[in-house]
Amino acid sequence: MPDFSSAIPAAITKRSALNKRLRQPGLVVAPGVFDMVSLRLADSFGFDALYMTGYGTVASHLGLPDAGIAAYSVMVGRVTAMAGMAHTPLIADADTGYGGLLNMRHTVRGYDAAGAAAIQLEDQEFPKKCGHTPGRKVIPMEDMVQKIRVATESRSSADFLIIARTDARTSLGLDEALRRAEAYARAGADILFVESPESEEEMRRIGQLGRELKLPMVANMVERGRTPVLSREDLESMGYKIAIFPVTALLAALQAMAEVYKQFQAHGSSAGGGQALYDFADLTKLMGFEDVWAFEKRHARAG
Repeated sequence: MPDFSSAIPAAITKRSALNKRLRQPGLVVAPGVFDMVSLRLADSFGFDALYMTGYGTVASHLGLPDAGIAAYSVMVGRVTAMAGMAHTPLIADADTGYGGLLNMRHTVRGYDAAGAAAIQLEDQEFPKKCGHTPGRKVIPMEDMVQKIRVATESRSSADFLIIARTDARTSLGLDEALRRAEAYARAGADILFVESPESEEEMRRIGQLGRELKLPMVANMVERGRTPVLSREDLESMGYKIAIFPVTALLAALQAMAEVYKQFQAHGSSAGGGQALYDFADLTKLMGFEDVWAFEKRHARAG
């Protein structure tokens, strides 16, 4: 395993910041980041947390669907890079823990050492599928309860938060999903995530369970997915504490790139195109070139 020790002091600080924020009033908005450019940009806005989307990370890094194809070794490498660069606490998607109980222990330890502030784990069968796509199957509830117990005992401290997600709503109904969420809370999960509710009424029931259990609930806001995309005020009133927007920025980036490529195809140049573009000087600054120039200037004098 790579040496992640340099990330640990910074990770402790970021975990403390996220834990403190979760105890304060108001919704925690965690936009999705899917590569190092989106990570750098989102990190500059001062959010309370960022969400490393499995869907977007697998798509951008491998060009493949989020269908259990990406291995643990690939994903922990992305967590290491993102958490190591971000000043903002990173919530990291870890699918099913990439296998059974021993895999779960290894995954939690790896994401912990890599510097994530929280790890998201789900009760799907392995290999998993994206939560807003059809055909998902879940493991028996007691099997996931055991996996949550292993996850909590495998982390370095209770400050590294365990998010337990259930995908039971789509195949087994909301009542079963709520029953599972409560069981995962009893097993030691710090945050609960009932995936894919299909109406505002279902979302209210999920939020109410969070209030009863006194645990934060995650709302997954996927445009044109299974769940209504609601305002900050509506989510807060329903009892949600964290709202993740895993693919919004990715969808926006793809739309913008599609328009640019259409311009190239039609006209052979960007000249005359009407697409709004991020300023190149700002991109240069965002990517850290100012530090490079300062380094070169300092050492040129020294030479």
